[in-house]
Amino acid sequence: MDQIKFIGARQFALNSSRCANELFSAPRNYPTINAQSGPSGFWRKAIRAELKSMRQRAVFRTAKLPNDQRAVGSKWVFKIKRNADGSIDKYKARLVAKGFVQKYGIDYTETFLPVVKYVTLRVIIAIAKYFGWPFDQLDVVTAFLYGLMKEKVFCSVPEGAELDDGFDYVELPKAIYELKQASRVYEYVRSIGFRVSSYDPCLYIKVIDGECVLLLVYVDDVLVTGSSADLIAEVKRQLKSRFEMTDSGKCSYSLGIEVVDNADVSVTLSQARYINHILERFGMQDGKPAASPVDISMNLVSSDSTTKLDAPFREAVGALMHLMTSTRPDIAFAVGYVSRFMRTYKRNTGLRSSEHSGTFKRPSHTEFASLQARMSTFKDTQMPTGLDISPIAEYIALSLAIQEGKWVHKLLCEIRTAAGRVTPVLKIFGDNQSCIKMTKNPVNHGRTKHIDIKYHHIRDEVKREEVIVDYCETKTVLADIMTKSVTGLHKCGIHTLGEPTPSVYDTY
Repeated sequence: MDQIKFIGARQFALNSSRCANELFSAPRNYPTINAQSGPSGFWRKAIRAELKSMRQRAVFRTAKLPNDQRAVGSKWVFKIKRNADGSIDKYKARLVAKGFVQKYGIDYTETFLPVVKYVTLRVIIAIAKYFGWPFDQLDVVTAFLYGLMKEKVFCSVPEGAELDDGFDYVELPKAIYELKQASRVYEYVRSIGFRVSSYDPCLYIKVIDGECVLLLVYVDDVLVTGSSADLIAEVKRQLKSRFEMTDSGKCSYSLGIEVVDNADVSVTLSQARYINHILERFGMQDGKPAASPVDISMNLVSSDSTTKLDAPFREAVGALMHLMTSTRPDIAFAVGYVSRFMRTYKRNTGLRSSEHSGTFKRPSHTEFASLQARMSTFKDTQMPTGLDISPIAEYIALSLAIQEGKWVHKLLCEIRTAAGRVTPVLKIFGDNQSCIKMTKNPVNHGRTKHIDIKYHHIRDEVKREEVIVDYCETKTVLADIMTKSVTGLHKCGIHTLGEPTPSVYDTY
């Protein structure tokens, strides 16, 4: 009698999840939906719903292709929309045009894709949480099927669509997905009193009698918040009268990010499902957790070897980059470091260099921006030139940090002015005393005369009192985790990235 092999609950869950993903994965194209015996009915239902929506909005009409015109191809794109826990929300089928064959000046003139910046998303969430504003989510059904086309565009008959005999093409009076000009027609919100933010074209602001409403647009996802619940309800009513929308109410999961309200008047942004997907994709489900994102003893150098890497190195780095830029700044240094060796690498047995020379070649700089102890923006990049003097490297890094900080500050000024509030002066902290002195006076001329003049805007900002540069102790500098490898105990006094020490950082 064969022995029965028992497995643990965790392994059973992983195996079940893997089987479910294989069974309920989105087909690559229209012909392959027949290969999925189980979900094929769901996909056909999604196709019928999409075609019905297009007919209701008169998106296309049967036509014969003129001799002086050429048709744009079309195809179906399938996607499974999931909830925060990984369960299936709905099956989506989108008819898209092969817009890459369109020619500028003939088939289209201008293009624009509304995709909000993650920085803006984090800023708006922080503001809404601090002021206690509602933060709701709307989903526009077939968002691009509303705007009228200025150019004449013909498209091949979509697969699965039944047309009258004698017609092989359709004319598109309205835009569909992937046409070059499709997203540019998504501008209805301007007509109901919203203006586009000067600092993010996908942030819309509306002010009435001292009350404001903010709209964030990410293709067909719309996030809305504001100081007045009545005004938000009115905006929703106006949008629903123009677009077919689903109102999800309070935003708890959007753009692959889970939004969790905490009891201490803070908010947590998490991508746990995406992380689990990455672990499963690269066979790391049973990996042991580490105390820090990168081993401080690891030292990689470029290799001249032509041998290909055994592991899917580039794919893993790319997957982690999306996670890093969205919700995980703590892995920024680790991801940035290994991404410098995307072709080949080898371990170096020599001593590891500091962040200003040797292995790193060029110093890197990092900045954090925190709003009322809520981190909103973070950035980690290499410096534009090689430097070997710490104050100069810090000075240039400070210049780049101020550029990012000024952008966030101006965005805040625009929002707070709309909300009838005054925005304080931008305050930036650093741990290098010599660098701070250089921002106020042209000291150390002999050692700093070679610095490019474009970095000296710091002194102008400080002189105009638009920026305050202040000192903080090295042990409280959050940015260190993004410029060097540190041990788990190095920053043990900082419990969370979003809560700087109150005695050092004034609340914004």
